[in-house]
Amino acid sequence: MGELVKVTAVSEVPNNEGRVFEVKGQQVALFNVDGKICAIENVCPHRGGPLGEGSLDGAIVTCPWHGWQFDVTTGQSPVNPAASVKTFPCKVEGANVSVEVE
Repeated sequence: MGELVKVTAVSEVPNNEGRVFEVKGQQVALFNVDGKICAIENVCPHRGGPLGEGSLDGAIVTCPWHGWQFDVTTGQSPVNPAASVKTFPCKVEGANVSVEVE
């Protein structure tokens, strides 16, 4: 089991957008999907694109470099079942977001 690390305030992750944070040396992309905070690794497995800078449509983020897509709630690609990114457990406590990292 990993360590729960306070990352940011909920207000720093606007609704239906993503933001990138460094958490214990790892690049983590936080997304606000209609009020639910989700966390995935920030690196697209295709060519290393910054997923946290991608556009979010519902729970699907599109990599800004080459258009690969991932569900930020599960880490799975909706079009390629073999493609996925790591997810991180999140916890909202009051006005703060914490992420569990190893």
